[in-house]
Amino acid sequence: MTPAAAAPRRPREAVVSGAVSAVLQTGGLLRDLTVRETVPMIASTYASHTPVDEVIDRAGLRTLADRRVSKCSGGERQRLRFALALLPDPRLLVLDEPTAGMDVTARRDFWDTMHADASAERTVVFATHYLDEAHAFADRIVLVAGGRIVADGTTAEIRSQASGRTVSATLPAGSFGESVAALRRVEGVRDVEERGSRVVVSAADSDAVARLLLLELGGTDLEIVTAGLEIVTAGLEQAFMALTGDTHDHAPGGPATTPGRSATTPGRSATTPGRSATTPDEELVR
Repeated sequence: MTPAAAAPRRPREAVVSGAVSAVLQTGGLLRDLTVRETVPMIASTYASHTPVDEVIDRAGLRTLADRRVSKCSGGERQRLRFALALLPDPRLLVLDEPTAGMDVTARRDFWDTMHADASAERTVVFATHYLDEAHAFADRIVLVAGGRIVADGTTAEIRSQASGRTVSATLPAGSFGESVAALRRVEGVRDVEERGSRVVVSAADSDAVARLLLLELGGTDLEIVTAGLEIVTAGLEQAFMALTGDTHDHAPGGPATTPGRSATTPGRSATTPGRSATTPDEELVR
C-alpha cells in the first residue's frame, strides 16, 4: 500500500487492504514450517508487501529463520506474529495482550523489538494485564473495570484523577435523594456516600462539586480534604485501585485486577513504542 492510496472506508476493507493488522495471543502459525518459510507464505497473500527480509530483521528473527515454529518459544512466536503483521505496512497495528504467558526475559525482548519499530508512522493499540507495560509504553491509557471505562488519559492525567479530593456537606432532609442523584451525574465524580444527613463525594474536580452543593443543593458545613493518594508518588497501579475501589494485592508488574491501558497513538506504537494501550475488562489495565 502506497502513501497515496485512498484510506479504506469500511473495517473489512481496511483489514483486506492491510491498513489494519493485528498480533493475536495464539494461533495463526503452522507448526511444521520454519520461520523463513512462514513469512514469505503469508506475504504471498498480499498484493504488495514489505520485503520479507526486512520484516524478519525488524522483528529480530534473523537468527531464528531456520527454526521450525514448533521449536520456537512463546516469545519467539509472538515476534513471528509481529513480523507477519508488519508485512502489509499497516497504518493501525492492534496487539491483543501480546506478552501474556511470557517470562520476564521474553517480555523484555518483545518490547525491545517493538521499540525498534517505533519510528514507523503508524498507530499501535494494545491490551495488557501488565500495568508496568502500560506505564512504560503507552501514550494514552484507558482503564476498564466491570465493563466500564473508569479512566482515559496519560499516566499523569490518570494519577491526577485518582488523587482527587473528598467533599462533604450537610444536605436538606427533604431533597436528600434528589441531591445525591445530581451529585452522581457530575463529571469526574467517582463515589457518593450517604452518612446520615451528610453526603461525602469523591471527585477529581472538587470545585465543581462544591459549587453544586453550595449554590444549587443547599449544602452547609462544607469540608474539602485531599485524598490520601499523592499525585507525585502514586503509580499507575495505585491509581487503578483508587479509581476502581480494588483492594486486592497485585504482584509488581503482574496482572492487575483490571488494568488497562489503551492507547492510541498515531506515529508511535501505542503499545509498542508509540504507545497505546487498552484495558480489557478482566480485572486487569485494556
